[in-house]
Amino acid sequence: MDQILLVIGGTPISALHAFVAAGALALVLLVALLWQNAGAARRRALEAAAAAERQRELDDKVAAMNQIQAEMTGRMQALAEIFGARQADLARLLSERLDSVRAATTQSLGEFQNRHAETLGRLNERLAVIDAAQADLKGLTSEVLSFKAVLADKQARGAYGQGRMEAIIRDALPAKAYRFQATLTNRARPDCVIDLPGDDRPLVIDAKFPLEGFAALRAATGDEARAAAEKRVRADLGAHIRDIADKYLLPGETQDIALLFVPSEGIYAELSERFEDVVQKAHRARVIIVSPSLLMMAVQVALSIVRDAAVREQARLIQSEIGRLVEDVRRLAERAGKLEQHFRQAQEDVAGITISADKVVRRGDRIEQLDFGGAEETAPIAAPQGVEAGAATALPFRRPAG
Repeated sequence: MDQILLVIGGTPISALHAFVAAGALALVLLVALLWQNAGAARRRALEAAAAAERQRELDDKVAAMNQIQAEMTGRMQALAEIFGARQADLARLLSERLDSVRAATTQSLGEFQNRHAETLGRLNERLAVIDAAQADLKGLTSEVLSFKAVLADKQARGAYGQGRMEAIIRDALPAKAYRFQATLTNRARPDCVIDLPGDDRPLVIDAKFPLEGFAALRAATGDEARAAAEKRVRADLGAHIRDIADKYLLPGETQDIALLFVPSEGIYAELSERFEDVVQKAHRARVIIVSPSLLMMAVQVALSIVRDAAVREQARLIQSEIGRLVEDVRRLAERAGKLEQHFRQAQEDVAGITISADKVVRRGDRIEQLDFGGAEETAPIAAPQGVEAGAATALPFRRPAG
């Protein structure tokens, strides 16, 4: 037992020492095992108690759930009864609503059919109008094409401008206020002259506006072509303005200005916008470029002048007639004064006759009261005033005694 088995750190270890150490180790392991078993038993007891507590709580919860389930069952039955009653009410209400909706739908469908029929009728009418408008549009298209053909020819363009100008003049002025193609002293024949009242010099209107340059300007696609067309417009208009100034502005014979008629508002707008220098040149030459609307305004001004002259002429006639009327009234007043004098004299004469008649009546009353006797002396009675002496009659009367 004292046999040394090994040496550790200089200490010899014998078999006894090893046996004692093994026994101590085994004792320690046994104590640890017992401690572990006691802890496991304690844990198992705690787990059993916890399980019992959980089981008790689970039983309580199951009982509560059973009670809640019973209450839910009662409530579900009550809800089922309520839902049954409500379902019957809902079915009845839905039936009533469906009946009302069916009736309203039937009425709406009837009204819709009536409106649909009316709409179809109006649509057919509109289609007929559209067909007529389409036919008119076709005719207008042909007219536009013919108008384009007219504008393509120089003489036709001149006739078109002349026609528009003449239509405006005829619609606004009386026939005696204008003349077409009148001849001036220099053998020139303007398209129209307007005779203004109170002035022997007529206003000249020219309708031969050069449109070739504007046609080339609208047909131009490049800058060079556009510049060439603008140059042509300026040249054509400048030459035409000089021609008007030379032929139609005659001192003492025509007005100091002349009108150059442009037959298109669009051309006039383009002329005013892009060729202001040409317009200013025309103004300096006393040539006024006018569009159809401006010509209407100028014609209205001329019409106002004509009307004012006619009014002044009629005013002079009215004034003359009023003078004659005043003279007649004066003579009537004089004659009425004379007639009044005659009436006053006649009234005085009638008053005198009335007085004389009253005196005659009083004399007669006195005569009737006289007492005629044999010894009575008679004496003539003087004639009343206003009665002629030859007409007086000597009447006897009683002279009082003494």
